[in-house]
Amino acid sequence: MSTAPDVSVVVAVYNTMPYLTECLNSLIGQSIGLERLEIVAVDDGSTDDSGAELDRFAERYPNTVKVIHQANSGGPAAPSNRALDIATGRFVYFIGSDDHLGEEALERMVACADEHGSDVVVGKMVGTNGRYVHQALYKENNPDIRLTDSALPWTLANTKLFRRDLVEQYKLRFPENLPVGSDQPFTIEACVRAKKISVVADYTCYYAVKRGDASNITYRADHLARLRCTAEIMDFTAGLIEAGPERDAVLRRHFTWELAKLVQDDFPGLERELRRDICAGIARLADAYFTDDIRDAMDVKRRVRIALARAGAVDELCEAITSELEHGAPPFVVEGERAYARYPGFRDPRIGLPDRVYEVVGESVAGPLAEGTRLLASAWEQEGDNIAYTVSLRLPVLGGADGAVLRLVQGAMPKSADKPGGRRLPADHELPAEVGEFTTVPAEDGAATVLRARIPLQRSAVKLGVRAYVGLAGATYEIPVRGKDLPMPLARRWGAYEDPYRVTATVNPKGRVVIATAPLYPPKRSLASRVRSALARRLKTRSAGSKPSGSPTSGSKRK
Repeated sequence: MSTAPDVSVVVAVYNTMPYLTECLNSLIGQSIGLERLEIVAVDDGSTDDSGAELDRFAERYPNTVKVIHQANSGGPAAPSNRALDIATGRFVYFIGSDDHLGEEALERMVACADEHGSDVVVGKMVGTNGRYVHQALYKENNPDIRLTDSALPWTLANTKLFRRDLVEQYKLRFPENLPVGSDQPFTIEACVRAKKISVVADYTCYYAVKRGDASNITYRADHLARLRCTAEIMDFTAGLIEAGPERDAVLRRHFTWELAKLVQDDFPGLERELRRDICAGIARLADAYFTDDIRDAMDVKRRVRIALARAGAVDELCEAITSELEHGAPPFVVEGERAYARYPGFRDPRIGLPDRVYEVVGESVAGPLAEGTRLLASAWEQEGDNIAYTVSLRLPVLGGADGAVLRLVQGAMPKSADKPGGRRLPADHELPAEVGEFTTVPAEDGAATVLRARIPLQRSAVKLGVRAYVGLAGATYEIPVRGKDLPMPLARRWGAYEDPYRVTATVNPKGRVVIATAPLYPPKRSLASRVRSALARRLKTRSAGSKPSGSPTSGSKRK
């Protein structure tokens, strides 16, 4: 009597050559061993060589690989369900047929499930070829997490290890009417029913591949299909989890991700009727599930777009998207300790959205602040032996930029500031000493504030980053001033004749303006010393040019 395998790997296949070969090789090569492994692959009516490739592996590994061929069903749900009907492993694992596993993936996940009694094990997943995979869940190994108190709602793909007894006890199957996201109801219910969910984060188990032609089904579905699928998933989730913080923890993902993707950059270019249908669909879901807690937990850009769609403000929504594409993030309106992003519809009585929709709530705005900050002009201002750096900046802040200042700061910003271009400073952070003169005035178009600064330079050999500091909603943000593709003032000499200095303004590889000052001559060298060195170099040059005619040169040959 044969022993059941530890894990059955389900592979739903449709036209995924040549990626399928790497997928299957990664399964056959698993360190868990073929005797503990079952591969159930279902060819869903492929028209390329995928079916033949599956048969080749089944012929070579007849005790491990089972292949089913069926007519095309239109999505991965039906083939996955058919594979579940014949799987025999203690655990079942799902893999996309264009993806592949790390060599020790199954062994590590099964060991984790056995050690901790886990019903679901999530192995670390990364994207390749530009595929985005949310990483917050994989910060550390964790033997016991819940769906509603972790980053698991952002990782709802079925690419996990499930205890098959759980799957069969609750008759978990994939809804075959969803062309997109059919794995989410399965995963959500399994995680709601599971007694324990564990995370393996110290080893990359799964490599998610974005095909070169971006033909993965997720990238092909149209707007209304994605809207319908998201609606069914959200309604299904609401049927499993009662209203409250736990449901919000899951559905926040769908407002922030799936629904927000429907009102991205391509939205203004859609047909007007389609835009209306999308907004109507979002409105139905927002009326049912868009709680204040979900709203406040979202970043302001997505929050405003969802709210405008819910209000049926299609034109304002299009304007918000196109304006941000062309001009960057809108300015922030500062009123005391509160700040608002001035997107279209802000305080428009026709739309009637509350200020809270536009408010910067518990989030970092370092990126939008940095993107909206523009260098207008920079120059040297010289008086006798003294020189100052003068600069004008356009800041995307209205009503609260009076305290904005500029500093010339030594040392690089932390790597954490590289992606957004700026950073929110800790509450106990001490700013560099204030040096210089600063004024702020409204920009001519009334949509920003202009900061003008005059900062005297010191005689020293140093490189200084040009950074603005802006207070916003009770926090201070540090913004490096960018100068890419902008003219910089020419290098300038200043100081006494006996001790001259040179100052330059350059743009570093990250596109940020850097001021460098240094002695024009090496230190501690008198004028007499420099004259002697110059004479010595001249004599050496003359000597080299007056060799005897019989002396060989570098280009001559000895005879």
